[in-house]
Amino acid sequence: MILIADSGSTKTTWMEVTTGNKIVTEGLNPHFTTDEQFLAACSTVRQSFHLSSINFQLFFYGAGCGNDSQHERVERLLMASLRPETLSVATDMLGACRAVSGHRESLVGILGTGSNICYYDGQRIVNQPVSTGYVMGDNGSANHVGRILLNDYLTRRMPEGVRVLFYETYPLSDNQFIDTVYHRPHPNRFLASLAPFAAAHQGNEYCNHVILTALFDWHHGPVETLQQQTGQTEGILNIVGGFAKAIEPTLRRYFADNCLSVGTILADPIDGLQIFHSSALPAK
Repeated sequence: MILIADSGSTKTTWMEVTTGNKIVTEGLNPHFTTDEQFLAACSTVRQSFHLSSINFQLFFYGAGCGNDSQHERVERLLMASLRPETLSVATDMLGACRAVSGHRESLVGILGTGSNICYYDGQRIVNQPVSTGYVMGDNGSANHVGRILLNDYLTRRMPEGVRVLFYETYPLSDNQFIDTVYHRPHPNRFLASLAPFAAAHQGNEYCNHVILTALFDWHHGPVETLQQQTGQTEGILNIVGGFAKAIEPTLRRYFADNCLSVGTILADPIDGLQIFHSSALPAK
């Protein structure tokens, strides 16, 4: 059995490659997840797939796994709980590359709860800027859009008609919003949960402007920097992420207007990863 997992900050999708059977557990970014939460999710996986250590291969692609100490921690937890015969732990960025680009050279971006960008040569990640996380970075992501929306809402910069609709969608007091961001677990997930408001109202001038502002910051920050460092000014940009898929028309128009070709946009990398790992299976 080959089991693949794509783990972000919001959710983790697990799929058995041959059958395509899959389940979803909570996000297992080790920077935000306790050992107990991680092991509880793995217990669900073990029961759902009736795992045996014999001929069991696990490929785990996870946000937060680029940090050496967290990488080792994830390996330890997976081995202890799922006991695969062989285990590969890699970053969600490599998972995104394999999902949307396979063995083809391209720039690869992630626009989901968070964001990232790298240059992939078809085999490995050659250049990837440091991810500074949801406080200092994550430009273009759902939590970036959520930050803009909430800041504008709380400071009364959001147009009044939109503000009324925003409150109807998220009926929290100002103090509840502040408390959730600064005193509750997983503020990045909460901020990202506000972004669907902008995606659902892309026809509204204000919401469209918020999305374009986030894309501008991503483009003229991490994307442009990577292009300059790698010389990939005319390459293809493939993107993974549910938020990218939700704003696909706006995203494609933005980059077309800025002379960058966007190729594949895939909401969930697990389907692309299934194809990638299926190609490694022996022919029957």
